[in-house]
Amino acid sequence: MMFKESDVLELKESLQLRDEIGKAVSAFANSGKGKILVGVTDKGKVLGLQIGRRTLHDLVNFIKENTDPHIYPDISVKKISNKNIIEIRVKESHQKPVFFKGRVYKRVGTTSQRVPVSEIRALLKESEQIFWDSKVCQQASLKDLDLAFVRRYFLPLYEQISKRKITGKAQNVLAHLGCIKKGKPTNAGILLFGKNPQKFFINSYIALARYKGNEIGTERLDYKEFEGNLFQQIDDCEAYIKQHIAMMSKQYPYRVRREDIPEYGLFSVRELVTNAVCHRDYENQHTKVIVRMFDKRIEVDNPGGLPDHITPKNILSKQFSRNPVISKVLAKVGYIEDLGEGWNKIIKEHKRHLLRPKLPLIEADNSSTVVTLFSTKDKFMEEKTTIELSERQEKIIDYIRTNKKISTSICAKLLNISSDTALRELTKLKKEAIIVRKGVGRTIYYVLK
Repeated sequence: MMFKESDVLELKESLQLRDEIGKAVSAFANSGKGKILVGVTDKGKVLGLQIGRRTLHDLVNFIKENTDPHIYPDISVKKISNKNIIEIRVKESHQKPVFFKGRVYKRVGTTSQRVPVSEIRALLKESEQIFWDSKVCQQASLKDLDLAFVRRYFLPLYEQISKRKITGKAQNVLAHLGCIKKGKPTNAGILLFGKNPQKFFINSYIALARYKGNEIGTERLDYKEFEGNLFQQIDDCEAYIKQHIAMMSKQYPYRVRREDIPEYGLFSVRELVTNAVCHRDYENQHTKVIVRMFDKRIEVDNPGGLPDHITPKNILSKQFSRNPVISKVLAKVGYIEDLGEGWNKIIKEHKRHLLRPKLPLIEADNSSTVVTLFSTKDKFMEEKTTIELSERQEKIIDYIRTNKKISTSICAKLLNISSDTALRELTKLKKEAIIVRKGVGRTIYYVLK
């Protein structure tokens, strides 16, 4: 079999020509799709290659590490005339220009040529206007959308959150939200409302591993894969995590019910799972969202690093959405915070948690973001399960229950004690977080917390 180079086919006879391969990857990513065959001469003769155990792995890493934004081509081994060659398939990138070793290339006929600065500016402008999730999913049709799910689940929730009646057909609503374009589902439409999103995006699911101990090498207790549309993935993963975290039940003598205290903030758990699903890099289908549960922490590993202007230190004050259509739809039904306030609420929940957990740790590089939540399980035994009240303190609480509030002077008369002693009793209850002080100066009074 003979091959001939074209505007969509590049031939390289050896893996030693890695830089030439990288230039072709950049050119195809900027100009459209293309294919590179390694082990074939530029005249089309099949030479074949010696392919070792790490050959493909090393080639993938070389391309990824030397392209910006990172390119993850589909690489496979093909047998031609009983000889092994490598086939590299490159898709057009939605984020242009794609650099290789600091330079930009485009496909011109059968060659990969450097792009001048004026064209680089044009590519940048074009790329800024198009997001991956807003692009049409070419392989899909409207039949691949689960309109029954839209009518049964999404629209009622949309009406509940927005507090208004949604009129019109389900398809029209999805088109308005950017999930249908030109009579076809967009990538966001398939991920959010597809009957089988994994048919089109094979690694678009959440993988969860639960370990005994605190290291990956320890015994794995369970492994789950949460598939389906993004709503189902978020709900199912959150439910599983909540079922497998510890809960401390604390009895306050002045309350009828016991208070359940989870080892992790429940809002934080859901928000981090939702953020991972919402903001992951779906173009990279070589990996998936991974949740790891250990005895003392939970890690959420999300494909796609933080953009250049966002760091773990400024994440509370900056906003970024890799998938704006997905973000908008999830915000419409309350799955994420519409104003980007999710991280602020996570921090606030940690500060208000009765066991004062360590704040989340954010670690990011160019290819992934890992957020770690820390358990408060070790603090469970440190907490008093009951609070011993004196006879005086019980009288104070009974009075507040009946009269809503109490002042120092009233407390002194109630217990027939001095004002200083009454203040000490009230201060003890305040330290135990049983009562709260209100007012200022002579108007100070106390209420139950």
